[in-house]
Amino acid sequence: MARIAVLCGTGMGALASMTSSMLGAASEYAIIESVWGEVPITITSVSNGEVVVIDRHHSEGAKRTPPHAIEHRANVHAAASCLPNLVVSVNSVGTMREDLRPGTIGIAGDVLDLAERPWTFYDDDAIHADRNSPFDSRAVSVCSTELVGRQGGVLSGLIVAQCVGPQFESPSEIDALELMGADVVGMTLGPESRLVAETGLPHLAIICSSNWAAGRTPGSPDAVIDHAAVDSIAGTMGERVGDCLMALLADLGG
Repeated sequence: MARIAVLCGTGMGALASMTSSMLGAASEYAIIESVWGEVPITITSVSNGEVVVIDRHHSEGAKRTPPHAIEHRANVHAAASCLPNLVVSVNSVGTMREDLRPGTIGIAGDVLDLAERPWTFYDDDAIHADRNSPFDSRAVSVCSTELVGRQGGVLSGLIVAQCVGPQFESPSEIDALELMGADVVGMTLGPESRLVAETGLPHLAIICSSNWAAGRTPGSPDAVIDHAAVDSIAGTMGERVGDCLMALLADLGG
Protein backbone atom coordinates (compact mmCIF):
# COMPACT_ATOMS: atom_id res chain seq x y z
CA MET A 1 0.00 0.00 0.00
CA ALA A 2 1.36 3.41 -0.98
CA ARG A 3 2.02 5.91 1.78
CA ILE A 4 3.12 9.56 1.73
CA ALA A 5 4.40 11.44 4.80
CA VAL A 6 3.88 15.21 4.60
CA LEU A 7 5.74 17.81 6.65
CA CYS A 8 3.93 21.14 6.52
CA GLY A 9 3.59 24.45 8.35
CA THR A 10 2.60 28.03 7.53
CA GLY A 11 -0.81 28.29 5.88
CA MET A 12 -1.33 24.52 5.87
CA GLY A 13 -3.14 24.10 9.18
CA ALA A 14 -6.18 22.68 7.40
CA LEU A 15 -4.22 20.36 5.10
CA ALA A 16 -5.10 17.20 7.03
CA SER A 17 -8.85 17.90 7.01
CA MET A 18 -8.69 19.08 3.39
CA THR A 19 -6.93 15.88 2.36
CA SER A 20 -9.53 13.83 4.19
CA SER A 21 -12.33 15.72 2.44
CA MET A 22 -10.74 15.33 -1.00
CA LEU A 23 -10.26 11.62 -0.48
CA GLY A 24 -13.71 11.11 0.97
CA ALA A 25 -12.22 9.26 3.90
CA ALA A 26 -11.99 9.65 7.65
CA SER A 27 -8.76 10.56 9.40
CA GLU A 28 -7.30 9.28 12.63
CA TYR A 29 -4.98 10.99 15.07
CA ALA A 30 -1.92 9.39 16.63
CA ILE A 31 1.23 10.24 18.57
CA ILE A 32 4.69 9.01 17.59
CA GLU A 33 7.24 8.96 20.40
CA SER A 34 10.96 9.53 19.95
CA VAL A 35 13.99 10.43 22.03
CA TRP A 36 13.56 13.97 20.66
CA GLY A 37 9.95 14.32 21.77
CA GLU A 38 6.40 13.36 20.84
CA VAL A 39 4.98 14.16 17.41
CA PRO A 40 1.25 14.26 16.63
CA ILE A 41 0.28 12.91 13.22
CA THR A 42 -2.95 12.66 11.24
CA ILE A 43 -3.47 9.62 8.99
CA THR A 44 -5.98 9.54 6.15
CA SER A 45 -6.54 6.09 4.64
CA VAL A 46 -8.11 5.29 1.27
CA SER A 47 -8.25 2.25 -0.98
CA ASN A 48 -4.92 2.97 -2.70
CA GLY A 49 -2.90 4.24 0.23
CA GLU A 50 -2.40 6.65 3.10
CA VAL A 51 -1.41 10.27 3.61
CA VAL A 52 0.28 11.07 6.92
CA VAL A 53 0.32 14.79 7.77
CA ILE A 54 2.76 16.23 10.32
CA ASP A 55 2.54 19.87 11.38
CA ARG A 56 6.20 20.77 11.87
CA HIS A 57 5.26 23.62 14.26
CA HIS A 58 3.23 21.44 16.63
CA SER A 59 3.29 22.31 20.30
CA GLU A 60 1.15 21.82 23.37
CA GLY A 61 -1.74 24.27 23.61
CA ALA A 62 -2.49 27.05 21.15
CA LYS A 63 1.07 28.28 20.65
CA ARG A 64 3.07 27.52 17.50
CA THR A 65 6.71 26.43 17.79
CA PRO A 66 8.86 29.10 16.09
CA PRO A 67 11.08 27.89 13.24
CA HIS A 68 14.36 28.19 15.14
CA ALA A 69 12.98 26.00 17.95
CA ILE A 70 11.54 23.16 15.83
CA GLU A 71 12.93 19.74 16.73
CA HIS A 72 13.36 18.55 13.15
CA ARG A 73 14.79 15.20 14.23
CA ALA A 74 11.54 14.33 15.99
CA ASN A 75 9.46 15.33 12.95
CA VAL A 76 11.56 13.50 10.36
CA HIS A 77 11.87 10.47 12.65
CA ALA A 78 8.06 10.42 12.91
CA ALA A 79 7.73 10.64 9.14
CA ALA A 80 10.24 7.86 8.58
CA SER A 81 8.59 5.68 11.27
CA CYS A 82 5.47 5.54 9.11
CA LEU A 83 7.54 3.71 6.44
CA PRO A 84 6.43 6.02 3.62
CA ASN A 85 7.24 5.59 -0.05
CA LEU A 86 7.83 9.34 -0.22
CA VAL A 87 8.39 12.25 2.18
CA VAL A 88 6.94 15.57 1.03
CA SER A 89 7.98 18.90 2.56
CA VAL A 90 5.53 21.75 1.96
CA ASN A 91 7.39 25.02 2.49
CA SER A 92 6.17 28.61 2.60
CA VAL A 93 8.87 30.88 1.17
CA GLY A 94 9.70 34.44 0.24
CA THR A 95 10.34 34.84 -3.47
CA MET A 96 13.11 36.71 -5.24
CA ARG A 97 11.76 35.95 -8.71
CA GLU A 98 9.18 37.98 -10.60
CA ASP A 99 7.99 34.81 -12.37
CA LEU A 100 7.17 33.17 -9.02
CA ARG A 101 4.75 35.69 -7.61
CA PRO A 102 3.08 35.15 -4.21
CA GLY A 103 0.26 32.64 -4.58
CA THR A 104 2.26 30.48 -7.00
CA ILE A 105 3.59 26.98 -6.28
CA GLY A 106 6.99 25.77 -7.50
CA ILE A 107 9.19 22.74 -6.86
CA ALA A 108 12.61 22.68 -5.21
CA GLY A 109 15.68 21.43 -7.01
CA ASP A 110 18.32 22.09 -4.36
CA VAL A 111 18.97 23.72 -1.01
CA LEU A 112 21.42 26.46 -0.06
CA ASP A 113 21.86 25.90 3.67
CA LEU A 114 24.82 27.62 5.27
CA ALA A 115 23.36 27.72 8.78
CA GLU A 116 25.86 26.93 11.51
CA ARG A 117 23.68 24.50 13.47
CA PRO A 118 24.20 20.87 12.38
CA TRP A 119 21.26 18.51 12.00
CA THR A 120 21.90 14.76 12.11
CA PHE A 121 20.61 11.54 13.63
CA TYR A 122 24.23 10.44 14.11
CA ASP A 123 26.00 12.25 16.94
CA ASP A 124 28.07 9.28 18.11
CA ASP A 125 29.44 7.97 14.82
CA ALA A 126 30.30 9.75 11.56
CA ILE A 127 27.71 8.91 8.89
CA HIS A 128 27.99 10.99 5.70
CA ALA A 129 24.75 11.02 3.71
CA ASP A 130 24.90 11.88 0.01
CA ARG A 131 22.96 15.01 -1.03
CA ASN A 132 23.98 15.27 -4.69
CA SER A 133 20.37 14.79 -5.84
CA PRO A 134 18.27 15.69 -2.79
CA PHE A 135 14.84 15.42 -4.44
CA ASP A 136 13.21 12.48 -6.21
CA SER A 137 12.99 13.01 -9.99
CA ARG A 138 9.84 10.92 -10.48
CA ALA A 139 7.97 12.75 -7.74
CA VAL A 140 9.10 16.08 -9.22
CA SER A 141 7.75 15.01 -12.63
CA VAL A 142 4.36 13.90 -11.25
CA CYS A 143 3.94 17.07 -9.20
CA SER A 144 5.03 19.27 -12.13
CA THR A 145 2.45 17.71 -14.42
CA GLU A 146 -0.30 18.30 -11.85
CA LEU A 147 0.70 21.93 -11.30
CA VAL A 148 0.88 22.68 -15.03
CA GLY A 149 -2.74 21.57 -15.22
CA ARG A 150 -3.81 23.44 -12.09
CA GLN A 151 -1.99 26.76 -12.45
CA GLY A 152 -0.96 26.81 -16.10
CA GLY A 153 2.74 26.27 -15.50
CA VAL A 154 5.33 25.52 -12.85
CA LEU A 155 8.89 26.50 -12.00
CA SER A 156 10.93 23.49 -10.91
CA GLY A 157 14.57 23.25 -9.90
CA LEU A 158 14.19 26.17 -7.48
CA ILE A 159 17.14 26.85 -5.17
CA VAL A 160 15.82 27.30 -1.63
CA ALA A 161 17.98 29.31 0.75
CA GLN A 162 17.76 28.33 4.41
CA CYS A 163 17.57 31.03 7.09
CA VAL A 164 16.89 30.24 10.73
CA GLY A 165 14.37 32.97 11.59
CA PRO A 166 12.23 33.70 13.44
CA GLN A 167 12.70 37.18 12.00
CA PHE A 168 12.27 37.71 8.28
CA GLU A 169 15.45 38.48 6.35
CA SER A 170 16.88 41.92 5.61
CA PRO A 171 17.16 43.27 2.04
CA SER A 172 20.96 42.95 2.17
CA GLU A 173 20.69 39.31 3.24
CA ILE A 174 18.34 38.67 0.33
CA ASP A 175 20.79 40.41 -2.04
CA ALA A 176 23.60 38.13 -0.83
CA LEU A 177 21.50 34.97 -1.07
CA GLU A 178 20.43 35.84 -4.61
CA LEU A 179 24.07 36.41 -5.61
CA MET A 180 24.82 32.90 -4.32
CA GLY A 181 22.12 31.47 -6.58
CA ALA A 182 18.99 31.33 -4.41
CA ASP A 183 15.54 31.78 -5.92
CA VAL A 184 13.51 31.74 -2.72
CA VAL A 185 14.13 31.80 1.03
CA GLY A 186 12.58 29.81 3.86
CA MET A 187 13.21 28.68 7.43
CA THR A 188 12.66 24.89 7.51
CA LEU A 189 13.69 22.97 4.38
CA GLY A 190 17.42 22.96 5.14
CA PRO A 191 17.23 20.78 8.27
CA GLU A 192 14.46 18.60 6.83
CA SER A 193 16.37 17.88 3.64
CA ARG A 194 19.52 16.96 5.59
CA LEU A 195 17.67 14.58 7.89
CA VAL A 196 15.56 12.98 5.15
CA ALA A 197 18.80 12.37 3.24
CA GLU A 198 20.04 10.36 6.22
CA THR A 199 16.92 8.17 6.15
CA GLY A 200 17.45 7.30 2.47
CA LEU A 201 13.78 7.96 1.73
CA PRO A 202 12.72 9.70 -1.51
CA HIS A 203 12.00 13.38 -0.86
CA LEU A 204 10.01 16.10 -2.63
CA ALA A 205 9.73 19.76 -1.62
CA ILE A 206 6.65 21.71 -2.75
CA ILE A 207 7.45 25.42 -2.62
CA CYS A 208 4.60 27.84 -1.85
CA SER A 209 5.51 31.42 -2.73
CA SER A 210 3.78 33.29 0.09
CA ASN A 211 5.42 36.73 0.03
CA TRP A 212 7.99 38.84 -1.74
CA ALA A 213 11.39 38.54 -0.07
CA ALA A 214 12.62 41.64 1.76
CA GLY A 215 13.22 44.52 -0.64
CA ARG A 216 11.68 42.65 -3.59
CA THR A 217 8.06 43.90 -3.57
CA PRO A 218 7.52 45.39 -7.06
CA GLY A 219 7.13 49.16 -6.85
CA SER A 220 7.44 49.12 -3.06
CA PRO A 221 10.85 47.83 -1.91
CA ASP A 222 10.23 49.12 1.63
CA ALA A 223 7.02 47.10 2.04
CA VAL A 224 6.65 45.41 5.42
CA ILE A 225 6.40 41.61 5.52
CA ASP A 226 3.47 40.68 7.74
CA HIS A 227 3.23 37.07 8.93
CA ALA A 228 -0.56 37.09 9.10
CA ALA A 229 -0.67 38.08 5.42
CA VAL A 230 1.96 35.45 4.61
CA ASP A 231 -0.10 32.79 6.36
CA SER A 232 -3.23 33.89 4.52
CA ILE A 233 -1.59 33.75 1.07
CA ALA A 234 -0.04 30.36 1.85
CA GLY A 235 -3.50 29.08 2.78
CA THR A 236 -4.83 29.89 -0.71
CA MET A 237 -2.51 27.22 -2.13
CA GLY A 238 -3.75 24.38 0.08
CA GLU A 239 -6.09 22.90 -2.52
CA ARG A 240 -3.35 22.76 -5.15
CA VAL A 241 -1.01 21.13 -2.65
CA GLY A 242 -3.74 18.59 -1.93
CA ASP A 243 -4.12 17.88 -5.67
CA CYS A 244 -0.38 17.24 -5.88
CA LEU A 245 -0.56 14.80 -2.98
CA MET A 246 -3.42 12.92 -4.62
CA ALA A 247 -1.51 12.71 -7.91
CA LEU A 248 1.58 11.43 -6.09
CA LEU A 249 -0.43 8.84 -4.18
CA ALA A 250 -2.07 7.64 -7.40
CA ASP A 251 1.33 7.32 -9.07
CA LEU A 252 2.80 5.37 -6.17
CA GLY A 253 -0.25 3.16 -5.99
CA GLY A 254 -0.16 2.45 -9.72
